[in-house]
Amino acid sequence: MVFSHLSGAAVTAVALLSTFSNGLPAGMMSRFKRDDSLKFDFGGTKVRGVNLGGWFVLEPWITPSIFEATPGNVVDEYTFCQTLGSSEAYNRLNSHWGSWITEGDFAEMKSIGINFVRIPIGYWSVSPLDGDPYVQGAYDYLGKSLDWANSQGIKVMIDLHGAPGSQNGFDNSGRKGSIDWTQGSTVSQTKTALNKIRDDHASHPAVAAIELINEPMGPSLDMDTVRQFYMDGWGNLEDSNVAITFHDAFEGVNSWNDWGNGMWNLLLDTHHYEVFDSGSLAMGISEHLSTACGFGASMATNNKWTIAGEWSGAMTDCAQWLNGRGVGARYDGTYNVDGTGSSYIGSCSGKYSGTVSGLGDADYQNIKSFISAQISAFEKADGWIFWCWKNEAAPEWHFQNLTAAGMVPQPLSSASGC
Repeated sequence: MVFSHLSGAAVTAVALLSTFSNGLPAGMMSRFKRDDSLKFDFGGTKVRGVNLGGWFVLEPWITPSIFEATPGNVVDEYTFCQTLGSSEAYNRLNSHWGSWITEGDFAEMKSIGINFVRIPIGYWSVSPLDGDPYVQGAYDYLGKSLDWANSQGIKVMIDLHGAPGSQNGFDNSGRKGSIDWTQGSTVSQTKTALNKIRDDHASHPAVAAIELINEPMGPSLDMDTVRQFYMDGWGNLEDSNVAITFHDAFEGVNSWNDWGNGMWNLLLDTHHYEVFDSGSLAMGISEHLSTACGFGASMATNNKWTIAGEWSGAMTDCAQWLNGRGVGARYDGTYNVDGTGSSYIGSCSGKYSGTVSGLGDADYQNIKSFISAQISAFEKADGWIFWCWKNEAAPEWHFQNLTAAGMVPQPLSSASGC
């Protein structure tokens, strides 16, 4: 471990931690809270949250209406702004930012037991780069949302969801396509955005966590570079009184136990979905439940605070454009990306009706059981944040509607299944 970026006091603290750790289980110092200044009792109180997806980072499947009003080449926020031009893109996005999530949503979240929100935002809204087509304004709404959360006693994780160059090639990184994060100046540009978030918002009473980057595609990146970025990000945030959150980079939920000793306030974010490969899609409800329960048990063996920062009630990938605009579903065999197709598993009829009320009785009961089991599974560790609070046409992913339909346990502490 290299701590050259730390202050003298911090180096001394690390040395003391190393001394004290001799009497503790391996890795437990990664849970160490240097003081009691964190704004949420991680490890003591379960994180029960929702993601405000599709608000500040567009995704075609969350708000298909926004994309249906554009040419077919618009597949992400980058091409949305590039194709429409700055003036029209701003007009449409500003209308969306001002209406998709409102202060009333936070009051509703509070009423159903939500104590946390994860707010994804792209680097371009925080620290834009010359030559990018993106338009500005989302960052101002982020500031408002922190006050809305605080008024309800809800804590916030600010999640840097899109990094320069794209850290995973997904449309939810802002730009679908190649994975160019870590090339050129992209890592330093990412740190610049994180430092601005820190300077502007880490002291806000609602901000309890900052996530360094969402879903870096570890198998396609140099993991030494990713780990160094995480270390540097931790060093930049260590005095900010927030949980410094890092994604497992698709390396496995238990792959980080040997990393991070001597670094306090680390929160590991892992994402659990059972819909993005044909093997998972072919499982019956019993196997979906047992898989979720096993995953939660694995989370609980970690030596760091660990949450499932994304998950859903979905057991198919039938939601319109879930795999990308114009891309079909693996479940019904219509998936085709770069010549890679899928085999038919079942019909998507009725499975993306847009509303919970359109679900058949079997789907209703199965999704209800799956949600309860996942909550109980993830609370074997330190909690969960559902993806997402709302969307236009994917009922299994719509926490607001699922709760209203009686498919989410109330109170949340009553969840069972694992």
